[in-house]
Amino acid sequence: MSTETGTTSRRDVMQAMSGLMLGMFMAILASTIVSNALPRIIADLHGSQSVYTWVVTTELLAMTATVPLWGKLADLYSRKLLIQLSLGLFVVGSLIAGFSPNVEVLIVSRIVQGLGAGGMTALATIVMAAMIPPREMGRYAGIFGAVFGVGTVAGPLIGGVMVDTSWLGWRWCFFIGVPFTLASILLLQRTLNLPVVRKEVKIDYLGAVLIVGGVSTLLVWSTLAGHQFEWASAWTALLVTIGVVLLGLAVWVESRAADPIVPLTIFANRTVTLTTLASALVGVAMFGGTVFLSQYFQIGMGKTPTQAGLMSLPMIFGLLVSSTVAGQLITKWGKWKAFLVAGGVIMVGGMLLLATIDANTSVFLVSVHMAVLGIGVGMLMQNLVLAAQNDVPARDLGATTSTLTFFRSLGGAIGVSALGAVLANRVTALSEEKFGPAPAGAENTVPDLSLLPEPVRVVVREIYATATAELFLIGAPIAVLALVAVLFIKEKPLKTLSGDERLAAEMSAGH
Repeated sequence: MSTETGTTSRRDVMQAMSGLMLGMFMAILASTIVSNALPRIIADLHGSQSVYTWVVTTELLAMTATVPLWGKLADLYSRKLLIQLSLGLFVVGSLIAGFSPNVEVLIVSRIVQGLGAGGMTALATIVMAAMIPPREMGRYAGIFGAVFGVGTVAGPLIGGVMVDTSWLGWRWCFFIGVPFTLASILLLQRTLNLPVVRKEVKIDYLGAVLIVGGVSTLLVWSTLAGHQFEWASAWTALLVTIGVVLLGLAVWVESRAADPIVPLTIFANRTVTLTTLASALVGVAMFGGTVFLSQYFQIGMGKTPTQAGLMSLPMIFGLLVSSTVAGQLITKWGKWKAFLVAGGVIMVGGMLLLATIDANTSVFLVSVHMAVLGIGVGMLMQNLVLAAQNDVPARDLGATTSTLTFFRSLGGAIGVSALGAVLANRVTALSEEKFGPAPAGAENTVPDLSLLPEPVRVVVREIYATATAELFLIGAPIAVLALVAVLFIKEKPLKTLSGDERLAAEMSAGH
């Protein structure tokens, strides 16, 4: 079957998308299925509130740090092979997680899963941009948004059911994805046919190491500050200095590298700069706020893991509907900025509404607030990528897409890490107010409500609900900054050629 047939037919696109979507679905499922199971997993493996944050953060960190590398590798090697490799890493990570005897092994497994997720996240978008013109992208991006939504819904639900079913247990949260991920690898083998455009590219490993080192150091600092040492302390000064110096060196190395991991030249493009900034802020607000909602449902509202999974439906439903509808309308009208602005405004509204929750807020009211946040995020996330992809030369598509994904994940990792630290601090402070200083060794452990007497349970629920609401109050100004960045993006007409067609035209014009 010839792979270089000028324009890829819609049938070919849909066939290739089926494998991509199954892979993407499993990647999303693996990161969300654990959210409802986490309180039980951490209690079973005797972990602390800091470990709770780390189980989420390490996957995000591994995913974030490797996204630009995967983007670079896509310029060197077969994109099809790389996607299959990233899914393979997922399978390995899932198996290690399922057999974890302690939290340390669980965290290692999350790093392996994160490496796979980084590849899947970067490459799926790069492959779509190569096959589909921006003018048509809205339609397909909308379908991707729908898959994203369903995966995010199904994850917590399946996770909750697994934990609540005595003969399965939380380990099956990790095992269940293995056969589907293997099926996705086989499906991609049959359906994804892309020409391998080999470029003479040298991977800037020094830049990669400096970026990962700088980001990791700052994340370690934001997670440990307030627990292992004070926020204003010598440790803080040391870790922040190391992080900033490494990132400063990374910028210096990247500006001189022949083929940098993150080409600084793309930031000369105003659209890329603003969409990158907005993506990072959306990542902070969304991941930082929503990761801890499941804990609020189970500890703040006293729900079971299955109920907590069902309670996450409104937000995902909002995200699903808004991303699909917005994608279809962008393809129909060719206009995209109004959707970004509306998404920014609605996201701010959702954050402010969620800042009003407490232990006695009705499920209906929390559902409405979450749906509002979901609608805003759904309009923003995929369309920020579309706006940037539309405004760069085809040769920069891979770098631009992976840079945007990198900064969104980085925002998410920082959000989860920093807001997780804030939450743990608030929980500790409020607990000391109500119960006095915790006994040695019992600080920051996530409580099992079923083991607590009723009066204590009521107070613990109030503590977690109050602390979670405060996270959204912190998230709201971050969402406002994302909206400001979006307002300054200039609308440009959507291009009608696919990435591979544009690249061919650019290369022939260059000869």
